[in-house]
Amino acid sequence: MSRTLFVLLGLAAAQAFALSSASAQQGHDACARDVTRFCRAHMDAGDSVVLACLKQHRARLSRACDKVLTENGQ
Repeated sequence: MSRTLFVLLGLAAAQAFALSSASAQQGHDACARDVTRFCRAHMDAGDSVVLACLKQHRARLSRACDKVLTENGQ
């Protein structure tokens, strides 16, 4: 899970989001399962690739992850 947290935190930084540590943890909690489920093969390819993967699977994402992406302009 810490690897997923790193990816999501990097994703947030790469997208220039100003997240507090509480928000970052909330984003991790919301999207960790979705990243593992839909984007595992892309986790080492970079943050923008993981974000693109999540967007490709938007219709299948959990409500919580979709909300995090929407709240951050994605």
